[in-house]
Amino acid sequence: MSRKILVVEDEPVLLETLEYNLGRQGYTVCTADNGSTALDVARQELPDLILLDVMLPKLDGFEVCRILRQEMTVPILMLTARDDEVDKVVGLEVGADDYVTKPFSMRELLARVKALLRRARFVEEEQTAKQDEPAPQQALSFGDLSIDQTRREVSRHGELLHLKPKEYDLLLFLAHHRGNVLSRDTILERVWGWDYTGGSRTVDVHVRWLREKIESDPAMPGRIVTVRGVGYRFEG
Repeated sequence: MSRKILVVEDEPVLLETLEYNLGRQGYTVCTADNGSTALDVARQELPDLILLDVMLPKLDGFEVCRILRQEMTVPILMLTARDDEVDKVVGLEVGADDYVTKPFSMRELLARVKALLRRARFVEEEQTAKQDEPAPQQALSFGDLSIDQTRREVSRHGELLHLKPKEYDLLLFLAHHRGNVLSRDTILERVWGWDYTGGSRTVDVHVRWLREKIESDPAMPGRIVTVRGVGYRFEG
């Protein structure tokens, strides 16, 4: 499902440029050119993220941000032409999540948008996972494979395996979602964190390392199965 972004900007050329570039990235874009309209559109559209200019007619960006933050938890990225530390502090104090000073590169802006959306989705998934997860067990067993969550140890055939910290975290995450197909991006966000800057290739490398330690035949894996074009599924 396409993520929805509200762009609030009173400069027509910049508003059109932002709308065009965000649309090219696959986002659904709604717009407002003043603070009052921004509040109405935000309440009606419930966007996943708001790009909010500071200098706006009717209500400035600080006031819009303050009001919206009382009503919703949507990530807010503020835009300003003033490179003033006081403005940045004020913006963050009224609830902004990030701040970009004009002129900015479109690549940087899109990267910040993606990072904020990843963080928001990560928080949502964490909250959902905590609600859905069963009471933790001290040990998980899958045939000859055992995971001791208390000691953060993994053994096979009764022999302790020497896993790197992220190998253990990855295995535990997969084990908790046994039978579910997990995309590389989901694994990356949940195991490495939303702010990790590396690519999904990291997941593939760690899966390969894990297979060498927990599979009977790493070349024909039966525990961590590759789902082509998507990611991985843990069979146990």
